[in-house]
Amino acid sequence: MKRSLLVLSFTLMLTVGLVAFGGTKKAEASAKTILLGVAGAHSGDLASYGLPSLEAAKLVVKAVNDAGGVNGAQVVISSQDDQCKPEFATNAAFKLVSDEATVVLGHICSGATKAALPIYKESNIVCMSPSATNPPLTQSGDYPNFFRTIASDDAQAALATNFAIDTLGLKKIAVIHDKGDYGKGFAEFAKKYITKSDKAEVVLFEGVTPGAVDYSAVVQKIKASGADGVVFGGYHPEASKIVSQIRKKKLTIPFISDDGVKAQKFIDVAGKAAEGVYATGPRDITGNPMYKVALGQYKATHDDEPGAFFFEAYSATQALLKAIEVAGSTDYDKIVEALRTHEVETPVGKIKFDSKGDAIGVGFSMYQVKDGAYQEVK
Repeated sequence: MKRSLLVLSFTLMLTVGLVAFGGTKKAEASAKTILLGVAGAHSGDLASYGLPSLEAAKLVVKAVNDAGGVNGAQVVISSQDDQCKPEFATNAAFKLVSDEATVVLGHICSGATKAALPIYKESNIVCMSPSATNPPLTQSGDYPNFFRTIASDDAQAALATNFAIDTLGLKKIAVIHDKGDYGKGFAEFAKKYITKSDKAEVVLFEGVTPGAVDYSAVVQKIKASGADGVVFGGYHPEASKIVSQIRKKKLTIPFISDDGVKAQKFIDVAGKAAEGVYATGPRDITGNPMYKVALGQYKATHDDEPGAFFFEAYSATQALLKAIEVAGSTDYDKIVEALRTHEVETPVGKIKFDSKGDAIGVGFSMYQVKDGAYQEVK
């Protein structure tokens, strides 16, 4: 977006925000408070990814405020629902800018994150995602204000393809994706690594339309290609339909996907078809004492499990607020410096961030659905 358009849009959003909220949000963002923006899918098909992050932020903020706040300032959350849609993500970002957010947790999906980041960059706001794994978000160097507590897609694509080739022994692989920044990015890395291995070949590389009811055409192409396995890049709504239709065609070939599919929602929707599906996901952290602290806080008020990216979001919230504490101010440059130079104990480990914004020390593991739940493949 050009600067002039950005400024115009910002001004309009600022005006709308002040009218809509009567200036109360501006008051919340006073010097006595720290406004934490929490942006992501809080409704829609991908809410199962965004709501756990919002809940994690609430728990961390409560604990911090109960302990006296950050440098004496109380933390206030402003949640913005983008439904993982880029057009909604820009609206959410403008709203948070108009509210004078100090820092932002989010967004959740890579495409939405990519759409919102220029707006935060223009306003010198640090943005940290628990789940946006598209490599260029950090590796391009275009967004020095962006950080994340999860490894990037090239890492999980390498894990998925090495597993498919070396562990499962696949030779002819169909690579399917949802055409989005995240799904297609993962698929392109998978295609690259498969080809480079010289041990297997990509017999089909095909994009599907998100939200479609019927994926029988691509399933038929998979069958006709002679593939002995499928690698899918995308999210659980499409994956659950595709794998269900693959199983209805009596194709029993392995289905391997990414952390966009490693969600209980995928298993709930796909049912028996989910059994045996492989998906990469954040490394097992259950032995970390901070993991147990975060889980205990969640369980104290909930009967279910925290959900996808809860611990990555909990860690990101901790890292953001700790950086403000270490910086001793809400100055953008000082927060960035603190994130890169000071370690913080979190559920995903003791982390700080490299010069591009990736958390040092986090990674992925392979999981498989067994008896209705994902279990790590040892």
